[in-house]
Amino acid sequence: MLHASIFLQRERLMSTLTLAQANQIIAKALEKARAMKIKPVTVVVLDDAGHLRAMQREDGASMFRFDVATGKAWAAVAMGTSSRAVAGRAKDNPNFFITLAATAQGKFLPQIGGVLIRDAAGAIIGAAGASGGTGEEDEAICAHGIEQVGLVADAKA
Repeated sequence: MLHASIFLQRERLMSTLTLAQANQIIAKALEKARAMKIKPVTVVVLDDAGHLRAMQREDGASMFRFDVATGKAWAAVAMGTSSRAVAGRAKDNPNFFITLAATAQGKFLPQIGGVLIRDAAGAIIGAAGASGGTGEEDEAICAHGIEQVGLVADAKA
């Protein structure tokens, strides 16, 4: 019984990314994209297990943007670091990262534009990814959306 009690306490202490937060992250990211005058973008938010929580594709954004944005966010949450850092690692070990992408059935995209979402305690609770601008622009709008919701954006290399 003691083990079950400790497990339940731990579960209550862990943060989870809510649908409301995911939707707010996307709304704020899209506002930032419009303010920056970026081409139409797609923004996705995944939970800490890489499952889709929310997605928006702006009018005029190509159908491929969803897959690219998802791949950036998925790479970040899968590796526990920003997609910027993953991209840097991929340059040093391309064969390994090609194999990772194949193993992940194409969901893994080591390109700039995926940002980890952390709670106040520093725990990873998800990732946001965007596609439509440059990698730096995609990263900037994701980080902005995350921060506007009161969570911590981790885009460190």
